[in-house]
Amino acid sequence: MTLDASQRQQLEQRRLAPLATPSLLSPQASQEIGGALTMLLADIFALYLKTKNFHWHMSGPHFRDYHLLLDDQSQQIIAVTDAVAERVRKIGATTLRSTGHIGRLQRLSDNDSDFVTPSDMLAELREDNLRLVGFMMATHELCDEHGDVASASLLENWIDEAEQRAWFLFESGRTSA
Repeated sequence: MTLDASQRQQLEQRRLAPLATPSLLSPQASQEIGGALTMLLADIFALYLKTKNFHWHMSGPHFRDYHLLLDDQSQQIIAVTDAVAERVRKIGATTLRSTGHIGRLQRLSDNDSDFVTPSDMLAELREDNLRLVGFMMATHELCDEHGDVASASLLENWIDEAEQRAWFLFESGRTSA
């Protein structure tokens, strides 16, 4: 099917039209909350990859337990990504587009070390999950300021999940004294 000049022009106008997702949030609220959630999404992807990295490189006498723990945690982390990205889109903003975009926005550091002890892995992931909780709480405050109860409600569940991951990592990393 060939398009005439008028049809091509209409398609081009639609392609270039500004995003106008219907929302009761103000454009400023959509931009601010969308930006905060997108940064949070970058951190979630960074935490997911670090958790999988440590899962793949776990060793030592507690290998099986830690390997399975980190696999469970990575699955929980990746499960959040689609909900975060879709929430950003629902409120009329845009979100991550590439791994490069993630790298520019993430606040959690990567760990590319050739060897990390199991106890250091657990401690680092515990601290990263707690930092993620802090980022989520700050985003929740922003949502409250703008009356975005739906995003705030989602964040409350994700905060609880991240706190549980940190608790499990803490308890798993304790040594008997």
